[in-house]
Amino acid sequence: MGAFEYRQAEEIRDAFARHKVRYLFIGKSGALLLGFPDTTQDADIFAERSPQNGRAIAGALLELGFALTAEQSSQIERGKDFVQLKNGPFDLDLIFAPDGIDTFNDAWRRHVEVEGFPVCHIDDIIASKEATGRQKDRESLPRLKAFREWWIERHPK
Repeated sequence: MGAFEYRQAEEIRDAFARHKVRYLFIGKSGALLLGFPDTTQDADIFAERSPQNGRAIAGALLELGFALTAEQSSQIERGKDFVQLKNGPFDLDLIFAPDGIDTFNDAWRRHVEVEGFPVCHIDDIIASKEATGRQKDRESLPRLKAFREWWIERHPK
């Protein structure tokens, strides 16, 4: 798969809206929607964990062209902490329990809307990257923190 594109974010936003999914863009895809100048290979979605939301997500993903297995559908419905999907028109990571964020409702209270996209606040994106401890996340943190300063100046509370 190629790099994650804005068009794919629009497709997710629109399908998830039709299915009434509660979610936030998180990770680098979320940062990109905030204006972070970088690339990523997949969409990272932080979804509210509930059977109803999981069923809505599965329906939206089928509409988008993902070939979900029965096991993947089950994992999504029960809100498995992390579900990586590579069997659709683009790669997608569904995260029901991101590192560094206590609850979906906490993140929802802090989220920002960008052109109709519900996006985790930059502080939550950074907190999640810090908490993973992965090398690739540690490498991107200085750039994300510098971006945060720029973003906060333009989006005071």
